[in-house]
Amino acid sequence: MEHKRRIYRLSARSLGAETIAVTFAKTSRSPEAFDKIAAELDDEKSTEFSEKWIVGYGHSSVAEHAVLHLAIENVSRLAIETIEGNRLASYTEKSTRYQQWDPTAFVIPPEIQYSPFAKSYQESISRLFESYAEILEGLVPWGQAQTERKENESERAWLNRSRLKAVDVARFVLPAASMANVGLTINARALEYAIRKMLSSELMEVRLIGEEMKRVATQELPTLVKYADPIGYLPEVSRYSHELAEEIPFSQEQPFQLVSIDPDGENKILAAVLYRYGSGSYQSCLAKVKAMGLPARQELVDKLFENVGKFDIPLRELEYATATFDLVMDQGAYFEFKRHRMMTQTVQVFNIQHGYAIPLAITEAGLEPVYRASMDEMAALYGQFAEWNPQVAAYVLPNAFNRRVLCESNLRSLFHFIKLRSASNAHFSIRRVAFSLLELLRPHYPLFSQKILCSSELSSQMIESDFFSTVAQEVASK
Repeated sequence: MEHKRRIYRLSARSLGAETIAVTFAKTSRSPEAFDKIAAELDDEKSTEFSEKWIVGYGHSSVAEHAVLHLAIENVSRLAIETIEGNRLASYTEKSTRYQQWDPTAFVIPPEIQYSPFAKSYQESISRLFESYAEILEGLVPWGQAQTERKENESERAWLNRSRLKAVDVARFVLPAASMANVGLTINARALEYAIRKMLSSELMEVRLIGEEMKRVATQELPTLVKYADPIGYLPEVSRYSHELAEEIPFSQEQPFQLVSIDPDGENKILAAVLYRYGSGSYQSCLAKVKAMGLPARQELVDKLFENVGKFDIPLRELEYATATFDLVMDQGAYFEFKRHRMMTQTVQVFNIQHGYAIPLAITEAGLEPVYRASMDEMAALYGQFAEWNPQVAAYVLPNAFNRRVLCESNLRSLFHFIKLRSASNAHFSIRRVAFSLLELLRPHYPLFSQKILCSSELSSQMIESDFFSTVAQEVASK
C-alpha cells in the first residue's frame, strides 16, 4: 500500500459540523482515511456516536472539532461582556471608535420594560443619546484642528478622518445599553459552556440570548449542545460571596497596582530557554542562569530578540513568568482589555464608585458642562435602579465610568498586550493602561521589559496629561 502524504479540507458545505467532529473522533480506532470515514456517516450515525461517546462517556474534546460561526445582532454591550467571556473563541464586534451610534439603538432590559422604571429609563437613555449627538457634532471642529491634511488627500477623505477623531472621543458618552453586533466563532465544547454561563446569568437579556443561541446551535449540532443547562452551583456561590464581600469597605486607591509578581521570573524564563535547547534538568539550567553575571544574562536576552520581526511572537518560555494586577479603567478601555483572553480576569460589577473620566478634548471643545450633566444624570438614575437591582442598573452607565478588574498574566501575553495597546493608533484610554503595566513591570523584569516596545518615550502620566482633563471625576451629589 502506498502511503502518500495528503492534506485536504473536510468542507462544512458538504458535511455538518457534528459529522466533521465524529469523523475526526473515529480516526483513533479506524485505519481508514478521513474522507472515507466521512462518506460512511450521515446525521443519524453522527448523532448516535455523539450521544454514546461524547455525552455518555464524556469524551468532550471531540466536540472541539465542531465549529460554528454565529452572528449575534442588536444585543447590549453589557450582554456582550458575558458573550465574550470565553477564552477559546474568536470575536469581532461593532466598534464604538469607528461608527456613529443610532440614537434608537439601545436595549430596554426585560426587567425594566415591565417595571415602574420603564418610562424614566427610556427618557433618560434617549436624552443621553441626544447629548452623544450634540457632543459628537461639537467635537467635529476639534477633530479637524487635530487632523493634518495628507498630501493630495481629497476633502472628503480628510473630513472622514477628522470626524473619526470626534467619534473616538464621543464614545465616552455611550451607555452599556447601546446595541451592538458581534461575530462569534467557537467550537461546540466551548459553546456548551458559554451557553451554560449565559443561562446562569443574573441578567434576563443574557439568559434569553443563551436560550436563542442554544436553539440556533442545535440546528447544526443536534447533540453537542442540547444538554447545556444552567450551572447549578453559581447562585449559592454568588449569594454567599456577595454577603461576605459587602462587609469589606470601599477604598479609593491607586488605579494601577501590582498585586504580586514572580521575583525570579526572568531567571526562570532564561532557564527554560536553556532547557529547551539543551539536555540538562531544569534545576541545573536555573543554577546556570543564576551563576551568570548580569552582562551575560543581558546578552542572552539580547540574542533572544535580536532577529524578532515586527509580527513575530516571542518564545513560549516567556510564559514562565507571571504577574497579577489590580486595575481601574474606564468602561471603554475595559471593553478592549477584556479581549485579551489569555489573561485571567475578574471584573467587578459595573457601578459609579470609581467616578468617570473626562477627555481633554471635551474640555477644549467647550463641551464639559453638557458632558458632566449627562454623567451626573445617569449616575443619579443608576443610584435609583441600584437599590432595586444593581446588575440591571449598570445598563445606564456610559463608557466614561470606571470599573475595577483583577488580572493575572504571563509575560508573553503581556508582551502582546502592551505592544498592541500602546501603539499610536490605539485608543488613548487603553494606551494609558498599557504604559502603566509596562511601568509596573520594569523594576522587576528590567531585561525583558526593555524589549516590549521599540520606543519608551511615552508614559502613562504623559498619556493622562495629554488626553484627559481628569480620569476619575467624582459623581456630583444630588
